[in-house]
Amino acid sequence: MYIRTLRLKQFRNYDRLDLQVENKVNLILGENAQGKTNLMEAIYMLAFAKSHRTANDKELIQWNQDFAVIDAELEKKNGHATLGIVLSSKGKKTKINHLEQQKLSDFVGTMNVVMFAPEDLHLIKGGPRLRRRFIDMGIGQISTVYLHDLSLYQRILKQRNQLLKSMFPVPQEDQEIMLDILSEQLSVAAAKVIERRFAFLRLLEKWSREIHEEITRQSETLTIRYQPSCNVSEEMDLSMIEKRMKETLERDKQQEIRRGLTLTGPHRDDMSLFINGKEVQVYGSQGQQRTVALSLKLAEIELIYDSIGEYPILLLDDVLSELDHHRQTHLLNAIQSKVQTFVTTTSVDGIEHQTLQEATTFYAKEGTLTKMK
Repeated sequence: MYIRTLRLKQFRNYDRLDLQVENKVNLILGENAQGKTNLMEAIYMLAFAKSHRTANDKELIQWNQDFAVIDAELEKKNGHATLGIVLSSKGKKTKINHLEQQKLSDFVGTMNVVMFAPEDLHLIKGGPRLRRRFIDMGIGQISTVYLHDLSLYQRILKQRNQLLKSMFPVPQEDQEIMLDILSEQLSVAAAKVIERRFAFLRLLEKWSREIHEEITRQSETLTIRYQPSCNVSEEMDLSMIEKRMKETLERDKQQEIRRGLTLTGPHRDDMSLFINGKEVQVYGSQGQQRTVALSLKLAEIELIYDSIGEYPILLLDDVLSELDHHRQTHLLNAIQSKVQTFVTTTSVDGIEHQTLQEATTFYAKEGTLTKMK
């Protein structure tokens, strides 16, 4: 898949933008704070209906304006699609082929995007929340059912936490009954999320291990392990995971009432990464951590292709300068003539690679993009 046209109106520092792009590498050069990352953010939003930088959509609307618009014409293997997002003080509207979508989950997944930015280099060393987000965004792109299950889990979790907070120090009988009902519902939703995460990480490990071995010249083997907060394993079926989750919630009930918090479930899970059997988060060098992050992102591209039959759009936001020559070369080789890619950087000095030499280049300055010859 690839974007043919991207249009922005009153989005961040773009007053108006009508950008024609090709199904190749599109290089956006410019100094900092000129709009390069804002462009990436707009494309990201067309895939996920939310920003990767802020949870407040109002920040995306240009100062002193009432609304912002993002539109794109997308080519896919099964035809043409028009995507649109309108942001205003009244909320967010998403459209596919000019038809408003009633649920965000109906919009997400129409366009697939993989983003690699400097903050993704912290995926390994950062907190579990970053890794959970990486897993959820990855699965969500290829499974709208997962998005529904995850959303349902999060809604039940919020209700359950509110109830737990109200039960301390002396629970009422009706609260006890309601807690049991919510625990039952949470266990059902949690089991679906956990089962799908196990399956996703198994596939991700398959692709990332091969890529990692290529980058490290066969000297390192990457292993990925899902770390659920509940004592479950990949060998368990859905009913067994649900049963174990339910037992754990029952066991921890009094402690959760005291703390006013659900202590077990997908919202507390993590993934661990190992190189030659040693945990990267603990023992890996900075170079090894960056190689693992790169491997995971490139694996995500292949996993999406394997799942839906076409490559996603790749966003490389100011990340080339964070990688050494060897990793730069591997990344650029991997995407050459295969994935529509948007690359932002302040300079390509010192990067001699055919992929960038053949790229369509734009210059960003104060919310405008100019095609360079």
